[in-house]
Amino acid sequence: MTDPNRDRLYEELATESRRYLAAYVLFNQAVADHLGLHPTDVQALSLLTAEPEPLTVRQIADMTGLTTGSATRLVDRLERGGYVARTPDRQDRRRVLVTPVPQRVARVTAVWDELGRTWQTLFDDHSEDELRVITRHMRRANDLSHTQIQRLRALPKKD
Repeated sequence: MTDPNRDRLYEELATESRRYLAAYVLFNQAVADHLGLHPTDVQALSLLTAEPEPLTVRQIADMTGLTTGSATRLVDRLERGGYVARTPDRQDRRRVLVTPVPQRVARVTAVWDELGRTWQTLFDDHSEDELRVITRHMRRANDLSHTQIQRLRALPKKD
């Protein structure tokens, strides 16, 4: 037997999740428009700067779900804008690494930092335990998203 209160909470959570995701996509578009970048470029920069080491174009493709050709074009755009540099891999000369250019990425970071202070106020009234729950949820949602993305990409495309 299902619990009607829990069912109602799941339904509310599903609705709010859809709104949250749509709002984030639209927010990302606004940030990209403000910076004169493509939304995918903004997210790629976010992912690149979250990694401890430079990435190859193949790794960027894998991380974003783009083809290697599309990832190459993305890196080309970011390189033209001065946001990344291609550097030879010292350990494997056949590979080229994509490295964020800190001075140029600071332009993006400044926008995020300014907006981030306002976003952080959303969490000010949460206890440390609640912040841990939110963080755990975000990690689990991120992991599940990656699993679901792989699952979707393995399925035949629908007409």
